[in-house]
Amino acid sequence: MASELSTWVPLLLTLLEGDNAVGEFEERLVECARQAERQVNSSFFGNRSPTREECGEEVEVDGCGESITRAMLLGQRKHALALQCAREVLEQLWPAPFSIEQRYRYYANARFLETVSREEEARLIAQGCTRELWRTIKPDIVLHADRNPLRAVLILDFKFPCPDTNRPQWARYRENSAYAGSNQGEIYKQALGEEAVIISPRVGVIR
Repeated sequence: MASELSTWVPLLLTLLEGDNAVGEFEERLVECARQAERQVNSSFFGNRSPTREECGEEVEVDGCGESITRAMLLGQRKHALALQCAREVLEQLWPAPFSIEQRYRYYANARFLETVSREEEARLIAQGCTRELWRTIKPDIVLHADRNPLRAVLILDFKFPCPDTNRPQWARYRENSAYAGSNQGEIYKQALGEEAVIISPRVGVIR
């Protein structure tokens, strides 16, 4: 089973011991995305996907006064299911440490990276506004070769476009962000030192 990941990150061939193993690993993670997509869409829309209009509807407002669309809420639910599935895959197939939804504080100008504890993250979010987290990144999955949480072999992010005919892509940071002018994938790669890829139900893995 040929793998895109083994082409982009040759070290995976060593860690997973061959292209067939990397291919299985890749396909299992893509299937996690597909299952999450099907399950959430089914619970909200029956046997169909949401329309562009439904995706764009504002359904909530967060603690900063920013609108939350249906697409964002669906994405959150799909992420939760996909990451639960991915954890099982990683525990079975990945031979080294990994991080799921680890938040990092990254100072791009200094190229300095540090982890943010779950306790600090929870405290900042509990204040009702997440702007305190503006200089942070939070990849879905970071694969490590050893126990150093600041170095990656590969960074993976699930993306669930809404509507599903949209092409999955890295989010661009806004002008008021610490990383304005860049997208998520660029900053993940810069911060953690290795390739960052998207996993999506329709297209599989892309950079």
